[in-house]
Amino acid sequence: MQTQRVLDEFRNEPFTDFSQPENQIAMEAAIEGVRGELGRENPIVINGKHFTSENNFESINPADKTQVVGIFADADAHAESLVDQAIEAATDAFKIWQNVSAAERAEYLFKAAAILRERKHYFSAWMIFEAGKTWAEADGDTAEAIDFLEFYGREMLRWAGPQPVTPYEGENNRFEYVPLGVGAIIPPWNFPLAIMVGMTMAAVVAGNTTVLKPSPDAPTIAYKFMEVLEEIGLPAGVVNFLPSSGIKVGEYLVAHPKTRFISFTGSKAVGLHIYEEAAKTREGQRWMKRVVAEMGGKDAIVVADDADLDSAAEGVVSAAFGFQGQKCSACSRLIVDEKVHAPLMEKVIELTKKLKIGLPTEPDTNLTAVINQKSFDKATSMIQKGIEEGGKVLVGGKGDSSNGFYVEPTIIDDVKPQSTIEQEEIFAPVLAVIKAKDFDHALEIANDTPYGLTGAVYSTSQGNLEKAKREFHVGNLYLNRKCTGALVGVHPFGGFNMSGTDSKAGGREYLLQFMQGKSVSQKL
Repeated sequence: MQTQRVLDEFRNEPFTDFSQPENQIAMEAAIEGVRGELGRENPIVINGKHFTSENNFESINPADKTQVVGIFADADAHAESLVDQAIEAATDAFKIWQNVSAAERAEYLFKAAAILRERKHYFSAWMIFEAGKTWAEADGDTAEAIDFLEFYGREMLRWAGPQPVTPYEGENNRFEYVPLGVGAIIPPWNFPLAIMVGMTMAAVVAGNTTVLKPSPDAPTIAYKFMEVLEEIGLPAGVVNFLPSSGIKVGEYLVAHPKTRFISFTGSKAVGLHIYEEAAKTREGQRWMKRVVAEMGGKDAIVVADDADLDSAAEGVVSAAFGFQGQKCSACSRLIVDEKVHAPLMEKVIELTKKLKIGLPTEPDTNLTAVINQKSFDKATSMIQKGIEEGGKVLVGGKGDSSNGFYVEPTIIDDVKPQSTIEQEEIFAPVLAVIKAKDFDHALEIANDTPYGLTGAVYSTSQGNLEKAKREFHVGNLYLNRKCTGALVGVHPFGGFNMSGTDSKAGGREYLLQFMQGKSVSQKL
C-alpha cells in the first residue's frame, strides 16, 4: 500500500542570481548544450506512441531568423483524423486515470517539478532560443512552471480531502469533487513552459486527460516537457501532443463532441471564437463544454501627483519593456497626473535609454526580438498609427527585421484617451502615455477599455489607494509596485471583462475549473 509523503508548505521557487559567477557559468553551459540540440525533428504523440508526418513545420529563433530551433510533424495535415485518435486515446485513458488517487496523481507533478528544478537552466536555455527570453525572463518562466507543479499538487490533495457539509440527523452526507473528462489544452507562446505546464497539469492532477496543442511559435519547449512526462512514467494517453502550424487542430479540438472542456490562453479574438464555438452542441455531445479562457489586456499604471516618482519610473519601465512587452500583464498605458508628467517622463526616458537591445543568449541583454513577423509588423504599424493620431515619440519608434524581429522600446507621449494605441493590445515594447487632470480622471481613463486584467497605482496617499481598490476594475491590482510579476500562490492571476473568465491561475480555486461537485447522501 502506497503511503502519502509528508509535504512541506508550498514555497515559491527562488530566482537565479546571475551576478554570481557559478550561476552565469552554469547558464552559459546550458545555452551551449541546447545549441547542440537545435534543429532536431520532433513527433506527434498519441497514447504514448510517436508519429511523423509527410508535412513538417519549423520553429525558428526570433532573434536570429536563420536558426531553426526545432522541426515538427504537422498535425494540421491530417487534423480531423489525428484529433479523433487523440481524443479517443484520452477518452480511454480517462476511464482509468479518473480513479487513480489524488495522492498518486499529485506525485507525478512533484516528480516533474524535481526534474525541472534539477535541469532549470536547460529548460530556460530552450526559451532563450525559441521564445527570445532574456536570462532573467527565462529563469522566471522555469521557476513559475516548478511553482505550478508544486502548488497544484498540494491543492489537489486539499480538494480531495473532506469538504465541509452541514450535519443532518439520520444521514451520512459528503461532498466531493470529480474530474470532468477529456480537455483541450491550448497554451500561448509567451510563457511557453510555465503557462503550458500550469494549464496541462492542473487538468491532469484533477483527474482529467488531455490533448495538448502547443503554440506553433514555441512547440519545442512543450515537447521537452512531454519528454519529462514520459520520464516520470505518466500513463500513456493522459497527455497527448498535437503540434500544428495553423488552426485546424485547434478548431477540431474545440468542436469535438467528446471534448469536455477547453483551457485557452491567448488573444481576445481567438478566445471569443473558442467561447462561441464551445457553446454549440454537436451530435453525440452529452454536456455543455466548460471554457477556461485567459485573454488579453490593455494594462495601465496610474501615477498620482503625490507618487514616489523614482519608484514609479522603475516600475513603469520594467512592466512596459520586460520580455519586449509580450506579457498579457505588461504596462502598455502610463496614465499620469499632468502635474507630475514632466519630471516622471524625464526619469522614464532616462531608464529606457539605458536598456540594452541584443541577443538573448548574452547575459546583459535587456530586450531582444519580438516573437515573429506578424508581431513585428503590428508593432511598427501601431507606432505609426500612434503618430498619425497625434502622439509624439519620445524614445524608440523604429524596428529592424533583417536578422531578427527587433522593435526598439518605444514611448509615445500625448496619447489621447480612446485613440487606437490607447485601446488596442499591441503586445510589443510600445508604451502609450496619457495625461490625466487628476486622480479621479486617471482612474476613469484606466477603466475605459474592454479589458480588465492588471493595473497598478503609485501614490503615497492611502485615500487614493483605497479608492483604487474600490474602483480600478481589474483582476490583479498592484499598489506602489509594477503590474507584472504575479507569483503562484501569492497573486492568483486572471482578469475581468474581455480579459477572460478570471480563472485565477495559481490560486486556491483554480483546480475547480477542471472538476465538478458531487453530493453523496446515505440514509442511516
